[in-house]
Amino acid sequence: MSDPLPLSQLTTLQVGAAPERMIDAHTREGITDALHQVWADGDDWFVLGGGSNLLVGDEPFDGTVIRILTHGFQAVPGAEAGRRRIRIEAGQNWDEFVAWTVGQGLAGVEAMSGIPGTAGAAPIQNVGAYGQEIDQTLVEVELIDEATGETHVVPAGDLGLGPRTSDLKRHYGSEPRRRAVILSITLELDDVGTGAFPIRDQRIAKAIGADVGAEVTLAGVRESVLAIRASKGMVLDPADDDTRSAGSFFNNPILSESEARALPEACPRWPLVPDIEPVRVIPLESFDGYVPPAPVETAGVKVSAAWLIENAGLSKGFRLGRARASLSTKHTLALTNRGGATAWEVTQLARFVQTRVSSEFGIELQPEPVFVGVEL
Repeated sequence: MSDPLPLSQLTTLQVGAAPERMIDAHTREGITDALHQVWADGDDWFVLGGGSNLLVGDEPFDGTVIRILTHGFQAVPGAEAGRRRIRIEAGQNWDEFVAWTVGQGLAGVEAMSGIPGTAGAAPIQNVGAYGQEIDQTLVEVELIDEATGETHVVPAGDLGLGPRTSDLKRHYGSEPRRRAVILSITLELDDVGTGAFPIRDQRIAKAIGADVGAEVTLAGVRESVLAIRASKGMVLDPADDDTRSAGSFFNNPILSESEARALPEACPRWPLVPDIEPVRVIPLESFDGYVPPAPVETAGVKVSAAWLIENAGLSKGFRLGRARASLSTKHTLALTNRGGATAWEVTQLARFVQTRVSSEFGIELQPEPVFVGVEL
C-alpha cells in the first residue's frame, strides 16, 4: 500500500482530494490480491486507470483506490484469415497501443487515436470516435467478478455494450449491472498493412475530409484525427487549459422520434438502428401453427448535447462569475478546469448547464463521467 496521492494529480480534470488508502497494482496478481483484500474487509473502493472519465470530490474518499498499472500487449491465436488478435493489459495506455497498431498496419482503432485513458476502461463505456467503437473489434474481456471473486473470460456479446455504455459502467445515480474489474481485453483487427487502402466508412471519411473509396493510410487517418482532437482541446496538453477536463461531460440524449421532431430542425440528430430480434426456432413437436408477431422495436434518435447547451444560451468559455471552472473555449460539451478549480465549482457549472437545457428544451442531460464523492 502506497502513500495516497491527491486525485487531482491522477485525473485529467485535476480535481479531488487524496483518498484514505491507495494501492498500486502493477500485475494481474496485484490487482486480484488488492480486490480480494478490500472485498474481504468490506471497504469502499474504486479502481483508477487513466483518470480521464472521473470526477472526484473535494473531501477525502473514505476507502481504497486501486491504481491499475499493468501494461503491455501480445498477439494471441484465434483470428480469422487477414486479421490479428491482440490481448491488452487493462492498465495499458490506450493511445500508445493505437500508435502501435498503426505502425503494424492493423486497422480498427485508428480513428480512436488521442483518446486518453487505459485499455481496460475502453469496453466499460464502449469508447468510440468518428465511426469506430470498441465493440466493433472487441472479442472478449478477462475480468474478476465482485460477487464470486473469480476470474472469467467473457465474450463481448455478453457485456451489454451500447452507445457509451455497458453492463460494467457505473452510470450517475445507479450501480452497474455487473460489478467486476477488467484485467485484460482482446481485440481482433484487420491486417491491412501500412500502405494506402480505400476508406470505406463514411463517418471516418467525412471526419478527415476524404471521399469514401479514397486511398488513405492508417498513419494518415491517425494524424488527421489527432489534429481534429487537438483543435477541440481533446488531446492532453499541459499548455492548453481546455484539456483539463473529463472529455465530453454529458451524454448525447437518446429521444423518441416524436420527442426529436419537437426540437428545431437545426439540432443535429442521428437515428439509431433498432436491435434485430434473434431468429426464433420453434421445435416441430411443439409447433401449433401459431407464430407470434415480432415486437415492434424503435431505437430512438440520438441528438447533440453540445447543440442543446449552446442553443440554451451557454457559449464556449461560459463560466459562473469568477469560478475557475468553465465550458471549454473550443466546444461546449466539455467542462474544464481553468486552473485550481474545485470539484464543487465543476458540479455547480454542471448543474447550471442541466437547468438551462431543461428549461429551454425539456431535456435532462445525463453526465458521462463516473462521480465519486460528488452529486449533481
